[in-house]
Amino acid sequence: MASRPTTPMWTESSPEVPIIQDDESFANIVRKLSFYFAEVIEAPHSFEELRTLPIGRSLVPLIRYLSDNTHHPAIVSALLALKTHFSALESDDDRGVNEARGYACEIVAWRFVTHLSEREAIDFLLYELPPVARGVEQLQDAEAGLMISQSNGNIATHLAYEGTPLLSGVSRPERLRYSRTSSHFGTDSVAENTAGAAHSDDFTSQFVHLSALEIAAVSGSKKFLSQRAVQKIINGIWRGDIVFWETLSVNSIKQAKLYNRRRADPFCRLRVPRYLKTFETIFFTTFLALYYAVLVQRSFSRITPAEILLYIWIAGFAYDEFGEIQDAGQTSFYTTDFWFLWDLGIVAVGTAFLILRIVGLNISSAEVIEMSFDILALEALLLVPRICSLLSLNPYFGTLIPCLKEMTKDFCKFLSLVIILYIGFLTTFTLLARDQFTPSEMSWILVKVFFGSSYLGFDVAQEISPYFGPPVMLVFVALTNILLITSLISLLSNSLTKVLDHARDEYLYIYSVYVLEASTSNRLTYYLPPLNLIPLFFRPLRLILPAEKLRSTRIVLLKITHAPFVAAIWVYEHGYSYFMNRSVGQVSRVSSIGGPEHSPSMKRPLLKSSLNSPRPLAPATGIQASLDGNLPGRSTIGSRHHTATASSESDVQVRSLVLKLSSQVEQLTAMIAQLQGQQEPGVVEGE
Repeated sequence: MASRPTTPMWTESSPEVPIIQDDESFANIVRKLSFYFAEVIEAPHSFEELRTLPIGRSLVPLIRYLSDNTHHPAIVSALLALKTHFSALESDDDRGVNEARGYACEIVAWRFVTHLSEREAIDFLLYELPPVARGVEQLQDAEAGLMISQSNGNIATHLAYEGTPLLSGVSRPERLRYSRTSSHFGTDSVAENTAGAAHSDDFTSQFVHLSALEIAAVSGSKKFLSQRAVQKIINGIWRGDIVFWETLSVNSIKQAKLYNRRRADPFCRLRVPRYLKTFETIFFTTFLALYYAVLVQRSFSRITPAEILLYIWIAGFAYDEFGEIQDAGQTSFYTTDFWFLWDLGIVAVGTAFLILRIVGLNISSAEVIEMSFDILALEALLLVPRICSLLSLNPYFGTLIPCLKEMTKDFCKFLSLVIILYIGFLTTFTLLARDQFTPSEMSWILVKVFFGSSYLGFDVAQEISPYFGPPVMLVFVALTNILLITSLISLLSNSLTKVLDHARDEYLYIYSVYVLEASTSNRLTYYLPPLNLIPLFFRPLRLILPAEKLRSTRIVLLKITHAPFVAAIWVYEHGYSYFMNRSVGQVSRVSSIGGPEHSPSMKRPLLKSSLNSPRPLAPATGIQASLDGNLPGRSTIGSRHHTATASSESDVQVRSLVLKLSSQVEQLTAMIAQLQGQQEPGVVEGE
């Protein structure tokens, strides 16, 4: 019997790692990486298989190259954008191949992040893609072929023009190598193909102004978002340890950085997601109180003060929602939030109430006014759940939300079959009972029968038709109450099981979208609703005042109107800091990200780990160690040119000892597993 190989190896024919330049365009990076993944992954695999089995070792050269030699800020965004591309290509014919390629993209992006320090991870994960240059409209000096883009305060210059092929920066041998594989962008030949280049630009343009974390949310990269290194950044954003705005001035630039209390403007704390969500809950609670006050009074002759306040709240919420759609950058990211339908529904119902209310008062029609109040009564269906949206942060309720979402999707799909059968039976029964029941009466009877009132159907079967009524009604009851209802319950149960099998990933995905949706605004001055209606009165000043003067006016107005909110935040943070000082002693605050205000001895930034470990015995263990960052041939510190700090010598020794002990434990575990596998009968050698 053949012996089992101890170390998995990839052959000499493995695809070459694409060379990525620091000044390369985003579209070109995506295009290069797409060929690599299409050539490496040729069979369906799950995320765990790619992470642990020998097939995952083929991703190690790419991880090593990106970690050691790539400094392009959009590399993580490119990997996660490819996840979207491969997910769109997935079909029954592929049998999970493109899904496996999407998982490979997530794994490479995740492992790349684990080799970054905290500051580097912030730069890569929160880098916003600049707009794609297209023609003279967006380029002032397009004639010279010079493209200038600014994102996160950094200005990048690239040589580009409309006819530049995507592989213009690739050498001729590489270009020929890429042409052997389908481009996966709508063409079968890549080299010298401008049509494929234009299609690739269309694909990458949908991610403009999105960061890597936002692209992960849009692409549904739940495995990537659930990793500890990524969640560390998201938790930092949620608590305000990572901020996008540090100053509140005319020349302020949006840039993700660690929060420094001594340097930051206190009014920038209004942008912290947990404070935004707290104020949002207070806003919705007041909204609901005004809603009840208006419906209890139901004034038919005049508009009450409570109703005026309700109109202000509706207008403020609608304007804030419109601003969130603009701040999202892309509609695809805005729709990832589970509550966006509730928000749009609240605005639609409130607008309909306002219009009918004004019309009814103008024409003095009691019926129209009554209809307006009935429409307003529907607001509670959306407003009450929206107030409780903070429960999404709880792991239990955060898991139930994706369950309800998937079950609703399956129910809507199943409902199409129900409607087809219902229309057929409704037509038959309406024609049979044309002298006894009207179409509306017959329709309502069948609805009652479908939802369990079988006895009602059998009672009226004789009245419908003495000969055909009973047998046709019996078939209808059997199909609906037995077959369709049972199938629907089984289908929804399967949907619930699928989501619960990945409960942690689903919850962290909901939480991540919740945080990113609250922190991605590009506006320097963000007004809480309904105070956001005040700047609307100053918009006409745009015609006479310069932009800097108007921006300065908005900043002053923000500080005047939002001083009480900032004071509440200041009291909370200083009170919490005082409490922690009394409880813990030297610890000033609890945070997942160590900001500049922390003592260096308390928390040190992590460096890219590249410590070598002894080769494990089991193949799967070796792959896991390689993918975890213990790659051979790498230096201790790595090659990141902007890593400013280093661990002390004692810390390095402790880390080396821990890694050595961990590898020895893994060796022992693998050896025991091998011995147990050899002792079990029926095990085929080499599997």
